[in-house]
Amino acid sequence: MENQTFHIINAQSNIDWVGKKVTGAHNGTIAIKEGQLSVSGNQLTGGTFVVDTTSIKILDIADLATNAQFLGHLVSDDFFSTQQYPEATLVIRSVSGTHINGDLTIKGITHPVSFDAAITVNGTQLSASGKIIIDRTKYDMRFRSGNFFKDLGDTLIYNDFELSITLTAKAA
Repeated sequence: MENQTFHIINAQSNIDWVGKKVTGAHNGTIAIKEGQLSVSGNQLTGGTFVVDTTSIKILDIADLATNAQFLGHLVSDDFFSTQQYPEATLVIRSVSGTHINGDLTIKGITHPVSFDAAITVNGTQLSASGKIIIDRTKYDMRFRSGNFFKDLGDTLIYNDFELSITLTAKAA
């Protein structure tokens, strides 16, 4: 079996995020900066990709002032601390069929993650998609978490957020 390295095409790859709270949800995007995936016999075997946390965007708030205020909050120390931690990484440690185990690092804090992904290798092209559910409190994002603050009522923000990842990569 031939081992191949596929380089992620960041312009054709993206992450959609959703964060939920008692009164609704917010969604947006965040860019993939770079990465590579290892394949053996058309099966994903490993890889790493880097996320540009400074690229986070909010798509569901049309009012520019409100959007800017919320964005300022997401990039602050309450959430992603993008000035200190401009990148997050996912390192794929093992793959079994469609199930991926890896290490996710956000704000310099690493925890294991596990998720299913659809992966297609077609010659020199690779496409992959999957959804990761992340407990933000594990990465020191405690703002309005019911685990750390009482009596939040309808200002509570749920701990889990979703990342829907879509990757396109080309063989090196």
